[in-house]
Amino acid sequence: MSDKRVLVVDDEPQILRALRTSLRAAGYQVASAASAEAALAAVALQPPEAVILDLILPDGTGTQVCQELRKWSSVPVIVLSAVGEEREKVTALDAGADDYITKPVGIDELLARLRAALRRVSPSIEPLVRLGELEIDLEQRELRVAGKPVHLTPHQFDLLRVMARHPGKLLTHRMLLREVWGPGYGSESSLLRVHVAQLRRRIEPDPARPRYLLTEPGAGYRLVDPATRG
Repeated sequence: MSDKRVLVVDDEPQILRALRTSLRAAGYQVASAASAEAALAAVALQPPEAVILDLILPDGTGTQVCQELRKWSSVPVIVLSAVGEEREKVTALDAGADDYITKPVGIDELLARLRAALRRVSPSIEPLVRLGELEIDLEQRELRVAGKPVHLTPHQFDLLRVMARHPGKLLTHRMLLREVWGPGYGSESSLLRVHVAQLRRRIEPDPARPRYLLTEPGAGYRLVDPATRG
């Protein structure tokens, strides 16, 4: 049995049973909650390694749960919902969700995304990268802009980390999606655009006129030191 504990939050008993059975068969320990209040209490009392969270709950929404969790927890959160509109996805991601899966979803895909989410929070030994006023501590997963700490969600930091490992290099959409979200995400260009826009709001003096995170139209993005640009 794995020591990884997953909290599943859904008010439909059939879905809870199905997810519990599948996750246990995959080697995870599983806890469950059927409401927003119960979910927050469960994370506080016995923090899991990851949360699989339904968007619509009897006493609130998954987005609201994410907002509350992000005040005191960095646990990976995967939102699982029948609502597939991009606006809802963006709202959930902005609230701090790490991933958003539209129902119905195959268990193999869910397990793959769960493994990816857990890998993103694994400890690593990596260097400190400085680009202009950006100071990116890849080991501690911390960012400072002009000496001030800036909070990033796990996905936002992973995107920044991939580019910081290759400063000045053009990284394609497909490469970034594969490195940050894993295999099978190569065509999710809208997901990448959302996170690039979020990241620019945190690192750029003027997100509308980026100096660090540059777009190469039709190709990808590159992270640069403004002082080295011609």
